Amino acid sequence: MKLFKSLVNLLFPRVCAACGNILLEGEDSVCTTCRFLLPKTGYENNPDNPLAQMFYGQMPFNAVMAEFFFSKTGKVQHLIHGLKYHHCRENGIFLGQEIGKSLLKAPDYQGIDFIIPIPLHPKKEKLRGYNQSLVIAEGIHEIMNVPIAEKSLVRSVFTNTQTKKSREERYQNVKDIFELKKPEQLQGKHVLLVDDVLTTGATLMSAGKALLHAEGIKISVATVACASN
Repeated sequence: MKLFKSLVNLLFPRVCAACGNILLEGEDSVCTTCRFLLPKTGYENNPDNPLAQMFYGQMPFNAVMAEFFFSKTGKVQHLIHGLKYHHCRENGIFLGQEIGKSLLKAPDYQGIDFIIPIPLHPKKEKLRGYNQSLVIAEGIHEIMNVPIAEKSLVRSVFTNTQTKKSREERYQNVKDIFELKKPEQLQGKHVLLVDDVLTTGATLMSAGKALLHAEGIKISVATVACASN
């Protein structure tokens, strides 16, 4: 069996999802060098980080973090684009695992009861084949062993892409698009809201407002990446 695996790897070498170099024995998904060089933010240990400040006075999130800094043509962008547009689910699992490892040691992220991925509209999820935020949440679950409440939050309105919209247009595009199902199940719980990239925060704010229909809920936010400052 080991010989067969070695032969397969020789004929079809496994490559790093971040840089494209051939993975060495013992490496999985992302090579050791890229794991070391991916630009971590450390925001999970800074309650007043720039992402948390974005929501001050607008949304009472308990904590907000992104695992990595995002830059165009960078390795983090390559991993996220592979997940979203090229069916590389293993990228999402890896990214979620990295988030989970950081949150295990972060004081503001202790005692989480449920992980809630930002949902896609059913039409968009059917086109993509899966929800990338759910895949990231699965990676977090593997590390933190916290259940995923996949059906608690639903996206009831189909929206166009946010990519080329201004900040105000983004807020209007996602206003009131989420609906909370059975809010009593999340009453008094600490939930982790998960998304891929945090830009203006419009989507997270809209989802947070829907979650606040659960009385006494505490909401923390974790995303894969944010823009470099």
